[in-house]
Amino acid sequence: MEKVLILGASGTIGGVVRERLLEDTDAQLTLFCRHASGILHQDPDRETAFDGDAEKLADLEAVMAGQDVVFVALRGRNLDLMAQNITQSMTDAGVKRLVFITSMGIYNEVPARYGESKNLDHNPSLHVYRKAADIVESSNTDYTVIRPAWYDFGATVYELTKKGEQPGGNCVSVDAVGHYVLQLVKDPAQDVRASVGINRPQ
Repeated sequence: MEKVLILGASGTIGGVVRERLLEDTDAQLTLFCRHASGILHQDPDRETAFDGDAEKLADLEAVMAGQDVVFVALRGRNLDLMAQNITQSMTDAGVKRLVFITSMGIYNEVPARYGESKNLDHNPSLHVYRKAADIVESSNTDYTVIRPAWYDFGATVYELTKKGEQPGGNCVSVDAVGHYVLQLVKDPAQDVRASVGINRPQ
């Protein structure tokens, strides 16, 4: 039985992934966020909530031991610090598999037809996502960096792109991201040490 740590469990993507894992796996889930104790357990036998801050290494160390997969859906101006703490705590605990959400555009891969503001060179807010991705990629974890297009609640069809490839669309359903993360948990060998874009092709 897999043990999955969800960092950012109260957010939209964290919540979608949580529901997918509860419905389609028998994984034990640790729900980690700043107010996790306020999350209603859907399955008390399989879920444990932990109030914590990913900017604090000690909080991560308190929940890391014994995890099989760490899923990260965090954001904020200190995302690079969080990435450093996450990879450090994983290394210290001997945990290898990491799935980390960043953003489309951190490699300036978005075509001009979708707007220059969606690329790193024209959007300063993407710099912290790029820094976080660089930290993850330089770690010794078995990572998958996911670079989603802009979230919506539309059709769930999606395509995956490799680093250096342009996305075929500028949006992606949150449910599509949840489906892809589910596949990575079910098959931990899929897309290891890869940076993968996900979008809904137009």
